[in-house]
Amino acid sequence: MRDTLSRAQAKAFYDRIGRRQDTQAFYERPAQEALIAHSAFAKAHRVFELGCGTGRFAARLLRDVCPPRADYTGVDLSPTMVGLAREALAPFAHRAEVVCTDGRLRFDRPAATYDRVVAAYVLDLLSDADIDTFLDEAHRLLAPGGRLCVAGLTWGRGLSRLGAILWDTVHAWAPTWVGGCRPIRVQRRLAPARWHVHHVETVTAFGIPSEVLIADAIA
Repeated sequence: MRDTLSRAQAKAFYDRIGRRQDTQAFYERPAQEALIAHSAFAKAHRVFELGCGTGRFAARLLRDVCPPRADYTGVDLSPTMVGLAREALAPFAHRAEVVCTDGRLRFDRPAATYDRVVAAYVLDLLSDADIDTFLDEAHRLLAPGGRLCVAGLTWGRGLSRLGAILWDTVHAWAPTWVGGCRPIRVQRRLAPARWHVHHVETVTAFGIPSEVLIADAIA
């Protein structure tokens, strides 16, 4: 089984890089835009995000995409990221909450209360067991018909697959060099009895492939 960063290691890494996380936007933004295009955020009134980072993506949702009264909750284990996200979301403070967690993937939130659960470039940081735990928790948090909205590193084809292989090789040797992230396939982890895959595609930017996955929760 591939080693991943511990929660303490991930916290220390993302505390250290702070705003520099947004330098990854050159390959993340196209996948995030595809996520927006297929997730119907314009109909989402309550959004929960795992790993909100600097809050850049959440600010985009609240400013340009979600309904004017939509509520947002973001969680992150890095106090530095939580501070940056609160700063980015200050214009929406009356309806945006950012919470610092200890990295555990069960949340003190009522079941079936969110329209969208978002995880953009965070599941590829987690262990296989933690990914499964999060998917179970996402299903609990979502109201029937609510949507899981995921973007993250994946395995591509052709030249983009070579990029993924190189990334995975670096991760195996020195995971902190790539922020603890590695290519994964989330779709394979979704139980058909619990999830209906609404949309899945691979978006490649600068040779780096990302999986964009939207799945509806089945009651």
